[in-house]
Amino acid sequence: MKLLIIGAGGVGTSAAKIIARQGAEADWAEKVVVADYDVERAKKVANEICGGGKFVPAQINAMDADSIKSVVAEHDIDFAMNACDPRMNETIFDTCLEAKIGYLDCAMTLGTEHPEKPYELANIKLGDYQFAKQKEWEASGKIAICGSGVEPGMADVFAKYADKHLFDKIDRVDVRDGDNYGNTDSDFGFSVWTTIEECLQPPVIWEKDEEHPEGHWYCTEQFSEPEIFNFPGGIGDVEVVNVEHEEVLLVPREIDCNRVTFKYGVPAEFRRKLMVLFEYGLSDKKTKIKVGDSEITPRDFVCKVIPSPVDATTTMTGKGCAGTWVTGWKDGKYRSVYLYQIADNQECIKKYTTNSVVAQTAVGPVIMMELIAKGIWSDAGAWGPEHFDPDPFVERLAKYEFPAGIKEMDSEYADELNEKAFLDAVGK
Repeated sequence: MKLLIIGAGGVGTSAAKIIARQGAEADWAEKVVVADYDVERAKKVANEICGGGKFVPAQINAMDADSIKSVVAEHDIDFAMNACDPRMNETIFDTCLEAKIGYLDCAMTLGTEHPEKPYELANIKLGDYQFAKQKEWEASGKIAICGSGVEPGMADVFAKYADKHLFDKIDRVDVRDGDNYGNTDSDFGFSVWTTIEECLQPPVIWEKDEEHPEGHWYCTEQFSEPEIFNFPGGIGDVEVVNVEHEEVLLVPREIDCNRVTFKYGVPAEFRRKLMVLFEYGLSDKKTKIKVGDSEITPRDFVCKVIPSPVDATTTMTGKGCAGTWVTGWKDGKYRSVYLYQIADNQECIKKYTTNSVVAQTAVGPVIMMELIAKGIWSDAGAWGPEHFDPDPFVERLAKYEFPAGIKEMDSEYADELNEKAFLDAVGK
């Protein structure tokens, strides 16, 4: 596979370095072109961090189809990893389809809230743009894997693994993300723009109920339904809240279940700061305002003045846990399991030169690209990661230095869920 990584930021750097650390075992990646609008940054990643050789820098404008096609043609690219923020997804996605090369991203095309009832009804959902072109991707004979980072991505594979191996019938798929990070002045662990987007868009939930026996998506208010979740690996109890995220839009397409949610450990003080941005219109990503001789959206201005998360997280200590909490029935008994992956920030900086948030995000795409390169995942079309066999992915996590864990939730969580399941069954 001749691979193009578009974007030499945290995730793109991590992906390239993860491949480089595999050495000869990564022979599936014949050539890795690291491309960025800032060619000096691309050169640093390809030549200094990854050591050159099959790692080659290039300049690219990810918002310009001709620029992308030029790099693809020059390097005879087979497959592109989109490591940019989701504003650029449509251009990269469509250009890869036109060029007939494979595609993968870590976050899907953006959604748009309902104009009249944003906290009730779903409107344009994350990934709708991409899945609308499913037939075109099938006809191209190429694979586009949409939402392929850690969350979404690894978390979706965990859901499919649970469906295949751990349950006869699934009730709920609840993705839960938390950490015990400290020793940093920054609230942001990755892209400021993307953090604002996913935290302030109305969260989406999938649910089957009497009115919608086949299931439906609906929206709630930002940071709704807080709960305390006990994370493994010494992280402990973290308050998590509903946040808009791709897993809720992906999992129900492939896995039969009654409810899907995504909750993330957004600290209360950070939530207050984000809501101030929202209330004063500073999270607006559409309306441009004139500043001097330039025009800029309020959100882009905020992103300019907030310190870089890459720099702010270099001193950060602690661990982040990403995982999927699955509940359902096995052999006639109700079961509750959390499948997860934990990354230590300082260890990731030593190994990959990047923080744990972006390193965790990058390992899933690298594994998926290996599986595609070797023909293990091979179904043309636009898919989420849960469409494919989870076993070869999960087996490779340890080889890639991100081993997975499974925790049987036999504490008060399981007791509460058993009680809820019983009450639901008897109609209370």
